[in-house]
Amino acid sequence: MKRLVVLALGLALAGCGAREGLKPAATASLPAAPYGAKATPSPTDLLQPPVQTRPARSDDLIQSSDQRRSDTFDLPPR
Repeated sequence: MKRLVVLALGLALAGCGAREGLKPAATASLPAAPYGAKATPSPTDLLQPPVQTRPARSDDLIQSSDQRRSDTFDLPPR
């Protein structure tokens, strides 16, 4: 019985998703311009993350396809 209730609740919550893009309410205004900015950013500008939040990966762990050196601590389980 509990499983049926949980399943029904899960299906009800899954059907609540928005099908359209997010838009500001008609009566609401956009946030004020940040300190030092010349203009108020548009909604698309606000949705783009700055470079600092998603930096590019600069360290490639696999430099080449050379053979690895032997690992003395790679022992079989006892």
